[in-house]
Amino acid sequence: MLQMRPGCECCDRDLPPDSDAARICSFECTFCSHCAEARLAGTCPNCGGELLPRPRRPAAALARYPASTTRVFKPEGCAEASVNTRPGNAA
Repeated sequence: MLQMRPGCECCDRDLPPDSDAARICSFECTFCSHCAEARLAGTCPNCGGELLPRPRRPAAALARYPASTTRVFKPEGCAEASVNTRPGNAA
């Protein structure tokens, strides 16, 4: 199940579960659409994966499966999308 992280890792913009501006990679690194496009060129700076629109969780499902409240904010890693730091991934 997706964590639905609440903010952009680059700029800390709020990204509620129903946001159409959230972008994620396969590891669920989360960015706003502006940072994903303008700063990262559609590539995750953490794993090198593709950033795609995050699915929205229906409101009825949020009550049973709430979104994460844990924020990840790493603006120092958002300069370019060439670092591969995920365990298990080859550089």
